[in-house]
Amino acid sequence: QGQVTPLIAKPAAPDLKPISTTETPVPPTAPAMPAKKPLIVIDAGHGGQDPGAIGIRKTYEKLITLTYAKTLRDALLRSGKYRVILTRDNDHFIMLGERVNIARKAKADVFISLHADSNPRKDARGLSVYTLSETASDDEAAALAEQENKSDIIGGMDLATTDEDVASILIDLAQRETMNKSSILAEHLVDSMHKKITLLPKPHRFAGFRVLKAPDVTSVLIEVGFLSNPQDEQLLGSKEFQSLLGDSILKALDNYFADRRS
Repeated sequence: QGQVTPLIAKPAAPDLKPISTTETPVPPTAPAMPAKKPLIVIDAGHGGQDPGAIGIRKTYEKLITLTYAKTLRDALLRSGKYRVILTRDNDHFIMLGERVNIARKAKADVFISLHADSNPRKDARGLSVYTLSETASDDEAAALAEQENKSDIIGGMDLATTDEDVASILIDLAQRETMNKSSILAEHLVDSMHKKITLLPKPHRFAGFRVLKAPDVTSVLIEVGFLSNPQDEQLLGSKEFQSLLGDSILKALDNYFADRRS
């Protein structure tokens, strides 16, 4: 019998397409690194042996500021947009200079110091925002800054000897840039306040607060209201007002960082 040659199927010809000479292959791009969330340091004014202002109903400023610091922290963390550090989360005293150092060591993007005001005039009420100036915007602001700066003496140390060092920093270009950014943030804070929050006339003010003197951290001090005013004192103790203020500050920070990015 003759041999049968097995039939082997030939492979199909590949579907070749001409390579365009006008197209250059694009290498895959590495995934973009997620931007680091801005770090906000929230400073609850006073604390421990320093009660701050005491209201008509015996409301202590040191406890009001701690409550507002925690409320603001929670609002910022819920947004998912920010990292947050509190200078204190309980009733203890921290030197003014150390509050600034906490923000600087952490490389904070923004430092917010919270306070509650007091005034011999019982009709004075409303929120105000302070940024740094060696020349206070008015006599009232100068007196308030002097009063707050005495907190370090209560802690057993008078920091008046550091004024020359601070003055030399303030004339540095970096400090002026920081002061400018702080003023921009203050304007956003004023503009973002809920309509139910009463503002002082000319609510953006200037004073020489020690806690605002970080040369490289955008810093503002917010006086949330007057404990010497019955209406303000009652409002400051309400959960609704605390929530409104936290949301308003969150909105201001969102607008500030949106401006920075653009």
